[in-house]
Amino acid sequence: MTAAVLLGSFQAAQAETAPKVVNIGYQKANIFALLKYRGTLDNDFKKQGIDVHWVEFTAGPQMLEGLNVGSIDLAATGDAPPVIAQAAHADLVYLAHSVPNPQTEAIVVPENSPIKTVADLKGKRVALNKGSDVNYLLVAALEKAGLSYKDIKPVYLVPGDARAAFQSGDIDAWVIWDPFLAEVETNAKAREVQNAEGLVPHYTFFLASRKFADTYPQTAEKLVTELKATSDWANQHHDETAEILSKSTGLAKNIWAKALARMPYDAQRMTPAVFKSQQVLADKFTQVGLLPTPVNVSSATWSLDKH
Repeated sequence: MTAAVLLGSFQAAQAETAPKVVNIGYQKANIFALLKYRGTLDNDFKKQGIDVHWVEFTAGPQMLEGLNVGSIDLAATGDAPPVIAQAAHADLVYLAHSVPNPQTEAIVVPENSPIKTVADLKGKRVALNKGSDVNYLLVAALEKAGLSYKDIKPVYLVPGDARAAFQSGDIDAWVIWDPFLAEVETNAKAREVQNAEGLVPHYTFFLASRKFADTYPQTAEKLVTELKATSDWANQHHDETAEILSKSTGLAKNIWAKALARMPYDAQRMTPAVFKSQQVLADKFTQVGLLPTPVNVSSATWSLDKH
């Protein structure tokens, strides 16, 4: 690349007009909650004249509905919601991903349940948040056990409602992620039947609407940089992280200590291998009827180098 082209690219980048407001979707239990409560992103953006508006969601699928309709610009979810959003023609892009966290989601049953294996779920009522990352775990676990999705009775509930149903015995099993997993293990003595280890990677993905990422590439890049810094801080400060997330979620600090012990944070660039992993998920969801149409995951590729 010539010096003139390099200079032109630099000047174009320098010429980017920052947005006046960035709308970020977050869940009380994810890394965006850490960004919100620590205030580091707000402070950095404020120096550029950008206000941050935090919008809370109960789970990933609902958050990506917000991204699709334009009520938020940025989001963080597990592996399944972005694929489902793509099938609904959401014009999103993948900015970055976490390291795999397969131990942070699992199928659990009451302590004295006769269910011992995934195969025992046949005909049983299994609660989960429809379209969430645990939906992928359930599909993969059933397939490995020689069952299909039609062999169980899925009960679609958000985490709070599923926790109540678990306590009352209205469901036979629950597929859930941390910190709710750590909470039900600690307070209800839930027994793990199967986690995601060896079945699905369980990533967290950091996403943006394509319009936002293309219009404000440096702002999108700044978010990834801030996520990486926050991840490094959280991995080195479990006690402080547990304190922050305890306040955010209302869950006890010891619950968060349990969850954080198996939840390394990170923010890494998207790679062909990770997109391939997401494509496997998309193809599996299409096969079992959870997606109405095939999805080309790599169509949501984005790179700062192109802007």
